[in-house]
Amino acid sequence: MSSALRSRFPLIYKEFKHCMISSCSRRCSSSVPGTQPQRSYLKPIITSVGCGIVAGSLYAYYSSQTNNDPTNLNPAIVANSPTLKSHPPIQISRKIVIPNDTTGLEITLFQYPTCPFCCKVRAFLDYHGLSYNVVEVNPVLRQQIKWSQYKKVPILLIKDGDEYVQLNDSSMIISTLSTYLKNRQTCITEITQYYPTMTLTESDSGKKTDVVNKYHVMLANTDQNQIDIDKDERKWRKWADEVLVHTLSPNVYRTKDEALQAFQWFSEVGEWERLFSRWEQVLVVYVGAYAMWMIGKKLKKRHNLKDNVRESLYDECRTWVKEVNKKGKFCGGSSPNLADLAVYGVLSSIEGCQAFKELLENTKIGRWYNDMKQACQNHSGIVLSR
Repeated sequence: MSSALRSRFPLIYKEFKHCMISSCSRRCSSSVPGTQPQRSYLKPIITSVGCGIVAGSLYAYYSSQTNNDPTNLNPAIVANSPTLKSHPPIQISRKIVIPNDTTGLEITLFQYPTCPFCCKVRAFLDYHGLSYNVVEVNPVLRQQIKWSQYKKVPILLIKDGDEYVQLNDSSMIISTLSTYLKNRQTCITEITQYYPTMTLTESDSGKKTDVVNKYHVMLANTDQNQIDIDKDERKWRKWADEVLVHTLSPNVYRTKDEALQAFQWFSEVGEWERLFSRWEQVLVVYVGAYAMWMIGKKLKKRHNLKDNVRESLYDECRTWVKEVNKKGKFCGGSSPNLADLAVYGVLSSIEGCQAFKELLENTKIGRWYNDMKQACQNHSGIVLSR
């Protein structure tokens, strides 16, 4: 990492601390213009960082978040993503091969198939026509990620030279890959240095970890109009992580029957019958459904959702549709941007659930959603990636 960037770590900490305190008292979307580029082709933008939490399909929504005010913040900064000398000896669940992929990237995604944050990453990979391997992680036992100190999903491994770089946060994964696709003269390892991980120790709730700059694509840009567009894109990416996603669990697991139906669908799309033993499948479906039904009630209260949680989901989606309508077919105008991909990814995680069916019936989000689904299935962004 350059000495210029290292010298800015006090500023990173100051803004990170301010954001952590603010985010505990209110859920908001904010964005701060970037600093001057440190390199001719990369622009490390030091801004306030949101507390977007990577969550899994069972309980990570609940276990990874707290509302306590942080005190005694002691930052520990890790500037580089972990690297592995070899690929973990884990069986690949399936391979997604895109014939027109010219990047040469070797990518492995460790995921839960219906985790909204994993779905965000898949939406990005599919839209940009990137080939990748998938490892389905058992959401209860998680044997497939025992090799990793980081125990949440998604985890992305990318081969870079003779090593594998491990990327852990869904928004950081997307920003890193987007930066690379726009400038392939850089290597993945170098790009990840602009997304340091910061861990803060809080007196009430222990450690809280987040990735600095995770909503920023690291490219130098001096055009004010484009700077404003990028700022707006970051705002809605953050909104997907910090607002929209919190309406999902209380809706998907609203009743015992809906929770069980959701997990049976998860089992189907995740091919759990093929990938896991019978007892593992039963454990995940029935224990998981009951656990998430209970947790969903607590999440409703935590995130101040309406008594009829469907209305909270509808309200947020109407907010999104209103924003899209201002700009054209997509939030990005004539083609999807990273905000479109984030919101689509989050919503696609509940596509087979009753809550999603009722969402389409009670809002006007269906046209945009279907357009996004087609764009991802057709790898419409692959031309932009070359």
